[in-house]
Amino acid sequence: MSTPTISVVVPAYNNGRTLDETLRSVLDQDVSGLELIVADHSSSDDTAAVMSRFADDDRVTLLSTPAGGGAGRNWNRVTEAASGEFIKLVCGDDVLRPGVLKRQVEILRGSGAVLTACRRDVVDSEGRVVVKGWGLRGIGRPMPGKNAVRAAVRAGSNLFGEPASVMMRREALTETGGWFDRFPYLIDQATYSRVLLHGSFAPDSTVGATFRMSASQWSVALVREQSGQARAFHAWVRSRYPDVVTAGDVRMGDLRAGIMARARRLSYGLLKRRMR
Repeated sequence: MSTPTISVVVPAYNNGRTLDETLRSVLDQDVSGLELIVADHSSSDDTAAVMSRFADDDRVTLLSTPAGGGAGRNWNRVTEAASGEFIKLVCGDDVLRPGVLKRQVEILRGSGAVLTACRRDVVDSEGRVVVKGWGLRGIGRPMPGKNAVRAAVRAGSNLFGEPASVMMRREALTETGGWFDRFPYLIDQATYSRVLLHGSFAPDSTVGATFRMSASQWSVALVREQSGQARAFHAWVRSRYPDVVTAGDVRMGDLRAGIMARARRLSYGLLKRRMR
């Protein structure tokens, strides 16, 4: 296969129940120059068996990742195997909407931006929509990347969304060090921020993905640490890029991060009761 245009990478972990839908949502995209790379991070369920269903598709590369190292290890494993001009990471329980890959490539090429992000529907474990069209609050127009980073710090929240919403230039991600997992809960936002400090942001206003809220996700286990990790991340950005984020931005972001953490705990609590 010639050098692909788009690399979609899926770091799978105990996603046997949802992974088939995730992978089909990628492979059914009407787009040329696609490669799909999937790595199983030593799952204890049938994730590897589900992956094997796609072994005969020449667009698909199947890998395994040794146990340990947290999400960052598997996210970087699939990313390092990618070769496309553009890259999108999709977790093994999320779904792409038709047309999102082609549209986001056109946005990045047309704008010259290093990163784009779309709105997404938030769904429960059964795929029922909980929140429609979420995302891009305050960043719904093209802007310098540092402005987008500052907006997210001030919001105390990941305004860009989960990785299925985001597409980046792969070279920009690689040159800034790949997925940055010093703050595990914010691995996505921290990585986007490092990329955006070297280029511009262009939004994709269409709903292009679904994010599945699930009581079994690794992020739920870290929800109590959300505000603490957010404060540490804000301080990290401030210490390294004082021309981008002010002390006032950090204070505002720290306050809002605490509020967002409490709201997230409440939302997952409601989800658990709904699942009973």
